[in-house]
Parts: sequence; structure tokens; C-alpha cells
Amino acid sequence: MNITLSAAVVAALSAWPLSASAMELTVMSFNIWGGGVNAGKPIDETVAAIKAVDPDIIGIQETKPEPDPCTAENCVPTGKSVAADIAKALGYYYYDQSANNPAIWANAILSRYPIGKATKNDLGVEIVIEGKRIMAYNIHLTDYPYQPYQLLNIEYGAAPFLKTAEEAIAAATATRGPALDLLEQDMKAADGADAAFVFGDFNEPSHHDWTEAAVKAGLQPMAVTYPSAERIESWGFTDLFRAAWPDVAAKPAFTWTPTSEPTAKDDHHDRIDYTLGRAKGLKVLEAGVVGEKKPEADIVVTPWPADHRATMARVSF
Repeated sequence: MNITLSAAVVAALSAWPLSASAMELTVMSFNIWGGGVNAGKPIDETVAAIKAVDPDIIGIQETKPEPDPCTAENCVPTGKSVAADIAKALGYYYYDQSANNPAIWANAILSRYPIGKATKNDLGVEIVIEGKRIMAYNIHLTDYPYQPYQLLNIEYGAAPFLKTAEEAIAAATATRGPALDLLEQDMKAADGADAAFVFGDFNEPSHHDWTEAAVKAGLQPMAVTYPSAERIESWGFTDLFRAAWPDVAAKPAFTWTPTSEPTAKDDHHDRIDYTLGRAKGLKVLEAGVVGEKKPEADIVVTPWPADHRATMARVSF
């Protein structure tokens, strides 16, 4: 009797890890500002920033230099993508997103695991890790017109100034909606996937950040339910940073921009870079901002190579 019981217990314990096993991944989104090229630098500082996080999958934006001039109305990426060079330095696989559409501005996806086929609109790729199918999407939405500037009467191109939250929501929907339509089409490839992630420079704040609590804390001028991240969340995704840090007043997390002071009258600091995830049993173990100094950054890397701070998260599912 005792021998039989022990065997059953051993069998149950042996089977338990297989039924309850969870995968853990570290993901990152990083607008690399040309990978140093815009500032006349090599990729070394960009590589160092990525190594500080050691992500399994990373979506990078602005892999090519900006043209000269680069205006609000017209700024087309030029030159060679540095994605291959960064991937080589990291020992990663990479995929340059080369389609010409409103959701891409010199994007690439890097992974320590082999990268499979891309989606129809070139916004995502399939990555198989230990038998699990992961979909990684990476977008870069347009920055013009930029609604925070419109609301704060900061001149940027010929964009008109706005007065109300409703006007800002309508403008943001019109500005970035076509790109998100393409993402929604490509999201069909994630049906049945074990996990899916969306990385990107949205060039739009979050509805989680422009809240009444943020207004009371003096962080934002008004409450605005910005639509882009909210739309992706409606597809079952979680804003990984806000899942870890739900109190916007305590943790505002400005990814835009380390190149100006928070008090600058011709700019407004905001969180416009995202890591979002979707998976059964998704847990956010850690999330933070990567940048040049504390308290703005949770992971500090100096010198810092970009005009955006990066975002990262460690998750299990």
C-alpha cells in the first residue's frame, strides 16, 4: 500500500512541471534614432543599451537616419538600416520591415531565437520558442500632427491648435487609425498563438497616462482618452508597463524625451513608447524605462544614444 502510494505521488510530481510550466521572456521596444548615425556615432552605444536589458525579443524603430531636412510634414528615412549590424553585435537574428506603409518608419525586429515568416503588411513575425508560437509586432506611428502639442499651443508644422479632449481624440484617430487598421489585419496571424507582443513608438500618449489623477498631479493639462493604445488593448493586449505601475502620479514614465528639460516651453514630456502583450496566464514580473539617468529611467545606461527612452518588460505565461 505504501509503495503504491509513493509511486503515485512520484508520478504526480513528475507530471506537474509539464502541466504547469510557464515560459518567461524579456521584451523591449526602442526608438534608436538611427542607431547613433543621426548624432554621428557608431552603433556601440545602442548595442550597450540593448545589452543592459538582455531582451529575448526587441522591436526597434528608426533603424535608418533622418533626412536633412526632416520636417513635420515630410521626413522620409534614408540610407542603410543598421539592424543587421546591431543584430550581429548582439548575436541575434533580425528582420528588417521594409514595406512602405503608415505603420512603419525604418522598423526591425530582433530576436535571440530564429525569426519565421512575416505578416501580410510586414508588421509582425512569427518566432517559435521551445515549441511555443510567439507573434511579435512592431510599429512606428506618425508624429504629425501631434496632439499634445496641438493642445498645448506648441507649434509643429502647420497643425492647428486644439482646445478639447474630444478634438484631440478625433485628431489622433484620424492621424493613426489607418496604420492601426493594417495592424488589425495582421493581427489575424496571432490567432491561436501562445503569446503576442506589440512594440512601438506610437507618437501618442496613453489613455492610462492622461487621466484626472495625472491632471491633479500636475503631469498633464487635461484628461484625454487617447485611442491608439486603447484600441490595441481592446484586442486583448495588456500595457505591460502600466500593469506593473498602475499609479500614473507615482510613476509617470516619460519616454519622450531625454533631449529636453521637463520645464521646456516648446516641448512636453510623455510616454509614447510601448510594450504590450497578450497570452493566457500572462504575468508581468518586471517592467521599466531604460534611459540616461534616474529617476527618469529604471535601468540607466550612459552615454545614452537616442532621443527616446526605451521600455522593457519581463513576463511569464
